Amino acid sequence: MAPQNLQQALDQAGNAVDMLRNSQIGSYIYPVVPADFQNWIKEQRAWRETAVLYDQSHHMDNVFLKGSDAIKLISDTAINSVANFAVNKAKQYVPTTASGHVIGDGILFREAEEEYVYVGRSPASNWLMYHGETGGYSNLDVEVDRRSPSRPYGHAVSRQYYRFQIQGPRAWDVIEKVNGGPLEQLRFFNMSTMTIAGKNVRTLRHGMAGAPGLEIWGPYEDHDLIRDTIVEAGAEFGLVPVGSRAYPSNTLESGWIPSPLPAIYSGAEEAAYRSWLPADGYEATGTLAGSFVSDDISDYYLTPWELGYGSFVKFDHDFIGRDALEKIDPATQRRKVTLEWNAEDLTKIFGSLFDVDGPNYKFFDLPLANYGSANYDSVVDADGNNVGFSMFTGYSSNERRGLSLATVNPDVPEGAEVKVVWGEPGGGTSKASVEKHDQIEVRAVVSPVPFSSVARETYQGGWRTGYTD
Repeated sequence: MAPQNLQQALDQAGNAVDMLRNSQIGSYIYPVVPADFQNWIKEQRAWRETAVLYDQSHHMDNVFLKGSDAIKLISDTAINSVANFAVNKAKQYVPTTASGHVIGDGILFREAEEEYVYVGRSPASNWLMYHGETGGYSNLDVEVDRRSPSRPYGHAVSRQYYRFQIQGPRAWDVIEKVNGGPLEQLRFFNMSTMTIAGKNVRTLRHGMAGAPGLEIWGPYEDHDLIRDTIVEAGAEFGLVPVGSRAYPSNTLESGWIPSPLPAIYSGAEEAAYRSWLPADGYEATGTLAGSFVSDDISDYYLTPWELGYGSFVKFDHDFIGRDALEKIDPATQRRKVTLEWNAEDLTKIFGSLFDVDGPNYKFFDLPLANYGSANYDSVVDADGNNVGFSMFTGYSSNERRGLSLATVNPDVPEGAEVKVVWGEPGGGTSKASVEKHDQIEVRAVVSPVPFSSVARETYQGGWRTGYTD
């Protein structure tokens, strides 16, 4: 009998690691948005040099929370404090399991006194929905608008909201042009409204490349009108629409790890949750990729400090995972870094494509080389000891470097040379996104996060840098 929920799928598979490492779902896809509008190199350079339009309408869930108990649900499940969460503000949302390990993250928007919207990947969406249904919240309405299908095959796709970001050094020039005049630059993660093509749109003050920008959203039926208006107005300032190929690589420069494995596959406290999750959902079908292999699924779990979320942990409220997190000494935790890959070693990987007699290394796709939903490549020291995980890998044409976002032991200093084991052991797993290949150790230098000096010195994104206003 086919499994009906995640727990049954795990029981049938016998081992969570084997199930996820051999998933047949294929590569993680950013759906609907065309792969390229110019080419990925031009699009990467535009977010550093001029301005870009990101179309974020399709790859994230929207969870709508309404009612007086919505803030209680958020407080009960988030490591973040909600003591200062006013209307027209946004906050990072980071939930943990009872053991204090991260499930996922996203952004919460407080759109009205008793109305919130979570925007992000499915793991945190599902956690909110489950606890909203089962937590005894009497005055709470929960509605979800799931991300668009990965492979729509030409079928019509619709969402409740369109969602765009206008970013880059010339972003505010574009914003004021489409607004028809000056627009107040609110503080970071504050919300307001503006007018585009006669339509009232909601805005979130954002920013990258050392310049202010906006995230904007409104009814999906206005998607094409708003997009076309921005693109036309932005041409004067060199604005470039960014395709789904380049879009996820922006985090290599600015430092957010998007896809840790949700820490829900073991633990008695999460058993009911696993029985609630479907057998065909993200958690059951997602792919675990990379050179790190353990039979124990909990070896892949990460604490908030390991992902750079330590500053978000506030013990001014009761929340799931608080007891476990209070027992952790942050000084003992791994920390988030960028790894700068050695150019000579990376060239060997590409060169193997043309070497008919030599080794065949795992294909390094450009600009993003991930081949799983959650990626865990072993980071080893000179003695071959595992000192961390390389978790999000690709190439930045702005930096002209191969980069990966990683978490490493606290005693590994910045500037140290480590090695990333690239490719899976034994020729690779049977997952759909893996071809038969050989492993290679790639030298890498432990570097700051964000890697981009512009982002590191000026970017205020709490979800990337620990900003906690």
